Amino acid sequence: MFIDEAKIKVIAGNGGHGVVSFRREKFVPKGGPDGGDGGKGGDVVVRADHNLQTLLDFRYRRIFKAKSGKHGAGSQKTGKSAEDVVIRVPCGTIVKDAETGEVLVDLVDHGQQAVIAKGGKGGRGNMHFATPTKRTPRYAEEGKPGETREIILELKLIADVGLVGLPNAGKSTLLSRLSAAKPKIADYPFTTLSPNLGIVSYKEHLSFVMADIPGLIEGAHQGKGLGLKFLRHIERTRVLAYLIDVNTKDIFAEFLSLLHELEEYNPKMAEKPSLLVLTKMDLQIDDDLDLEKFKKWNLAIVRISSVTGSGLDELKDRIWELLQRE
Repeated sequence: MFIDEAKIKVIAGNGGHGVVSFRREKFVPKGGPDGGDGGKGGDVVVRADHNLQTLLDFRYRRIFKAKSGKHGAGSQKTGKSAEDVVIRVPCGTIVKDAETGEVLVDLVDHGQQAVIAKGGKGGRGNMHFATPTKRTPRYAEEGKPGETREIILELKLIADVGLVGLPNAGKSTLLSRLSAAKPKIADYPFTTLSPNLGIVSYKEHLSFVMADIPGLIEGAHQGKGLGLKFLRHIERTRVLAYLIDVNTKDIFAEFLSLLHELEEYNPKMAEKPSLLVLTKMDLQIDDDLDLEKFKKWNLAIVRISSVTGSGLDELKDRIWELLQRE
């Protein structure tokens, strides 16, 4: 199951208390203060891991709590600091403060990490409070409390190419032909209910990652259909491929509609390098296509049939050229 958003609570550990203690040795019945410091509480850390693809684990576990530091002891012994709690998330995860909406960190690269809840500092023992006029302090500091906060984890898939199109434009079929991905395919709208990633092999030892998202409809940028939930998954893509059924009544109007939804959601998305892919050429009815209006967009136009395989090699060539420019 693909889960791309989760809300969890993180609780860092409290610092251990400093202690009140006095040195007691043979022949030194009234030694000075030797109370040690408390240990530091554990932090809560989020770390990006490329082995993960979804936030599914957070559907079953919503609270992450670090342990508190140990209290200090006599003989100037410092309490042991608690270990950090590390939360592993997929690369491409944004961490937000649930209360303010502030973005705390955007974890893109494998191994990238950030502390999102700091453990409390350990309290100082009474040995720190001795002065020439007060040689036997009978007080020590308590450990500081750790931070507690609720956070929202929001996953944006990282892919080289994003497939954009209306429902039933042939995106899932194309992904299944070019990669080993097995998205659900059927002859009705909204077959795809979650994003799919596939690795596309290109010539020898080369490849790129392609993302198929659910189809967009008019008003997707306002949340209609599955719009807002999945538009974010193509924000990080380097290249966009607009897929349009070749038998669509007005190909140019459909292209403008798709472009409008992207611009309204995030203007920068419409500026990405892109190409137009006319799908289902094996079912083409009208041989006389009017594509003159696309000239000013300077778009590469590729005609394909995922069923027969025609045009797929040319499509991979055009995509690779755009990726190399980037």
